[in-house]
Amino acid sequence: MRSMFGLHGPLIAHGASKRCVPLLKAVNQEGRVEGRKGRQRRERKERTFTHTETQRVSSSDTMRLLQSITGQCRPVLLRALGRRYLAAASTEEYAKRNYASNVSEYNTVLNSLNAQRRHFLLRDVYDDMMLDGVQPDQDTFKSLILGTMKGSSLQDAFYFADQMKNMGLAPDVNSYNILITLCGKCKHSDKAIQILEDMKKFDVKPKVQTYMCLLNACAATGHLDRVYAIVRDMTAAGLGLNKFCYAALITALRNKTPLPDDFGTKIIEFVERSKEWTSVEESSMTAENVMMDITEEELYNMPTAEYARRRGFLNRQLTVYHAALHACADLRNVEVMEALLGMLEKDGKTPDLFIVMQKMRCYLQSGDIDRGLKTFDDYMKSGNLPAVELYTMLVEGAMIGHTPKGMQIAQETLVNMTSRNFYLSPKMGSDLLLAAAGDETGGYTVANYIWDLMQARNIIPQFPAVEAYYKGLKKREIPSDDPRLLVVTRTYDDLLARRGPRRPSR
Repeated sequence: MRSMFGLHGPLIAHGASKRCVPLLKAVNQEGRVEGRKGRQRRERKERTFTHTETQRVSSSDTMRLLQSITGQCRPVLLRALGRRYLAAASTEEYAKRNYASNVSEYNTVLNSLNAQRRHFLLRDVYDDMMLDGVQPDQDTFKSLILGTMKGSSLQDAFYFADQMKNMGLAPDVNSYNILITLCGKCKHSDKAIQILEDMKKFDVKPKVQTYMCLLNACAATGHLDRVYAIVRDMTAAGLGLNKFCYAALITALRNKTPLPDDFGTKIIEFVERSKEWTSVEESSMTAENVMMDITEEELYNMPTAEYARRRGFLNRQLTVYHAALHACADLRNVEVMEALLGMLEKDGKTPDLFIVMQKMRCYLQSGDIDRGLKTFDDYMKSGNLPAVELYTMLVEGAMIGHTPKGMQIAQETLVNMTSRNFYLSPKMGSDLLLAAAGDETGGYTVANYIWDLMQARNIIPQFPAVEAYYKGLKKREIPSDDPRLLVVTRTYDDLLARRGPRRPSR
């Protein structure tokens, strides 16, 4: 209000001074009639009063205006200048926070997220891209679809594919291959077949790699009849079956429900027949796959996909053995597993680390802790490079059933692992903590030790593991002010708050 008066004061005051004249005249008119000289003297006095009052008010308002500019209105002006400065600062801050401004920069961000395995951020980046008005190109959608495949996000993958079509960009054959692979990874073989029909609809010619992706997608759901039909079509077209085709046949046999009675015989037969094609076998990798940084094991959903980039972990010539031994470990079939290891030795091949892990897992899954531990010790004495996965597999397998002997072996293995400077990743630690938290009768020593190992490295386990560990502690006679219980309770409450309200169960 002060600034408003300072700016408009002279106008208001001048108007008020003019309103004073009729008021004086009205007062004088109430008196007696004056003479001419008296009237002139009175008018002269009124004019002098009016001029003096107007001059006084004008000069005072002028001073008030100057004061308002220099003093009283200084906060207002500073606020105005501050808003301008803040707007400029906000623009600069926005420029700093804006991680991309064109399609090339957005593509770089997407590729970086894929390399960091932070696939859950892809949808957010795409939404930011749309808000910024940046038009995606073919490479953008390739990166998005590839990331959804690695992150196993089927819904996002089809969303990006639809967005691509709406913008007039047709997916190429490599993008369709990745979509088919994702369908197999998410156990949706019907969707994979539908994608093949869409390729024909949009005049996209399938490649050999496309049929191999479809073969493994159908194998993941145990559709053995579809797998056989695809194999017949491939052989009728003069295409030879490579190691990934035989691995798909084994996977389809393992996933079929109910399990065929001739499971063991068929697996050994497929492994034997796969040797006939090793001399003419060629890699199905394309330059596009290399540029997109995707391995054949990832593209065909092999059980070795997680270890494909690990140096010295896999012997890629043993792909069929990998699939067969992995199936035996899943089904706890020690007899077929030992027969396959005998075939491998007869071929003059040395088991790689993945095969050793499957051998140990098969023994542990079937309850034979002694032979599983012996497999571990034999490998460690062989002089080969160990891996943290070998330790965690022994620990997890030994905790099956939570027997006193198994829990003791698990604890000793964890201590040995730590002494050799091997550390648990967030996923490994969460899986082991979840398994150890199921011990209802023991002293909870293993679960406490795993929790302490993760706390020492400032790793927060995943919510299911923390929840199981928290409930296990609450069941035991522990004081409410116990430091461990307080930390676990606080962590559990924080993770529970982040998850938000759970969806009602159907």
